Amino acid sequence: MDVGMTLPVMEPDLWAAEDTLERWARAVDEGPWSSLCFGERMAFDNPETLTLLGAAAAWTSRVRLVTTVVVPQLHPPVPLAKALATGDRLSGGRLTVGLGVGGRDEDYRAADADLATKTIAGMAERVAAMRRVWAGERVADAVRPVGPPPVQPGGPELLVGTLGPRTIRAAAAWADGLAGMSLDLDPAEMAKVFALTREAWREAGRPEPRVTTSFWFALDDGDGSAREQIHRHLRHYMNWIPADFVDLVAATAGFAGTPAQLREVLDRVADLGADEVQLIPTASSVDQVHRLADLLV
Repeated sequence: MDVGMTLPVMEPDLWAAEDTLERWARAVDEGPWSSLCFGERMAFDNPETLTLLGAAAAWTSRVRLVTTVVVPQLHPPVPLAKALATGDRLSGGRLTVGLGVGGRDEDYRAADADLATKTIAGMAERVAAMRRVWAGERVADAVRPVGPPPVQPGGPELLVGTLGPRTIRAAAAWADGLAGMSLDLDPAEMAKVFALTREAWREAGRPEPRVTTSFWFALDDGDGSAREQIHRHLRHYMNWIPADFVDLVAATAGFAGTPAQLREVLDRVADLGADEVQLIPTASSVDQVHRLADLLV
């Protein structure tokens, strides 16, 4: 099983040092990690995802770049297709695009996007439009089609970001796999989602899907500080949810423990058949990347 690392794009102190993201990207690229991941929010203080994609392509040369996730309804589909094709070009074909409907109305309002498109069908329509762009079809009355053509034939790998059965089954028609997320590292729930994904792809007559999952993590040496770190992170990140509910989630969310304990968790997820796990940091120190690299060698 591959293990990827997510950039700390949702951390409140991200911009305390201007080179934080570059140092993280280079550390991940130089280590044993399979992918460098980052997600999208609009009404938040994280970096703009498509701009970051170009920078990440320049900062790295080996790891796969994974958006976890982009909400296509927040963007006009043709410019989004052009931006992602450019990212695929700049990275030499290393781009995987996670796509999701998104759970925050405020992001739609901030992007002046139509809330009526916040549906599974709305996402699928935009995927179809992007596929036409990547295939070189003329999607506008223009002398030339919208380019550049992506390096990967037909466009970058597309993963659906969801845990919902309806979305998984619907996405089997167009996605290449699953960009999953585990709130509480429940093995039974993960196994259920993985099995549902593979079943949906078989029923749709599609090739075997790529199955990935992710979870928050915080490291400590047995002193209990890791759980508090996750709590602080979720209070900041889940700012659209009532604080009392966030506090309940934070009590069991993600992984809080030592590197050795994390290795045991990764082994259990591998036994469930995941193709990749993407770790999500809950602090901005790049030391975490170096500290965990030894687990993967």
